[in-house]
Amino acid sequence: MTANGVEMDIYRMFGQVFGAVWFLIPMLIVLVIVRTPWFKGVFGEWQVNLLFRLFLPKDRYHLLKDVTLPTEDGTTQIDQILVSRYGVFVIETKNMKGWIFGSAGQRQWTHKLYKKSFKFQNPLHQNYKHLKTLESALELKPDALFSVIIFIGDSHFKTPMPENVTYARGGIRFIQSKNEVLLSEKQVRDIVCFIEQRRLQPGFDTTRRHVVHIKELEERRAGEKICPQCGSGMELREGRKGKYAGRRFWGCSSYPRCRAVEKID
Repeated sequence: MTANGVEMDIYRMFGQVFGAVWFLIPMLIVLVIVRTPWFKGVFGEWQVNLLFRLFLPKDRYHLLKDVTLPTEDGTTQIDQILVSRYGVFVIETKNMKGWIFGSAGQRQWTHKLYKKSFKFQNPLHQNYKHLKTLESALELKPDALFSVIIFIGDSHFKTPMPENVTYARGGIRFIQSKNEVLLSEKQVRDIVCFIEQRRLQPGFDTTRRHVVHIKELEERRAGEKICPQCGSGMELREGRKGKYAGRRFWGCSSYPRCRAVEKID
């Protein structure tokens, strides 16, 4: 074989190697992305959105997705809101696999996957702030709003859960079980219009600012006493009237939106 022939073989070999590498790079990028919490969250929400569209009539349930609303201390981000004559359903979606341990009153739940355990915020507390934000903004009675926590993925509850914490189809059944008419058609239209007007424009910048806000809250609350109902900070107060008159107690900083209190023994 001539020197030129060897040279051509070498060039051909390097070309094949580089071709294989360039083919693998996009695949590796995709594999990295699909394993991120961000993608799992987005994919979980997409699955829940699909269930809503398949099993809940569009003329009776109006779906609002990825809603970020301004609040007094920053923003709150809601995965899905279903507005119907049967009430406003505020949905928090969790895409997880493994075992889930928790109870309604716990500040944090446990996610166990194989031999590893992770703590995450009680989604009921997380959704409580969403409910109170909407209750105040929409001037609705509390019994017209429903908190729904839907787990997507190969997860299993290892402790008893409230009826509004469920798997995918269970969430549909919970929503369908609320069949008492609570709102007029006009109220439904007004609520949808109000949320659409108040919500921040969905996109990377809104999500980034919300994530920064959440991190700031977490840093601010490090070592702080946390409200067991909504996750806000608790403040030391002294009662002026009623059963707490003259006594010190812990009260939620989100009062009057949240009225949780804890006695000091």
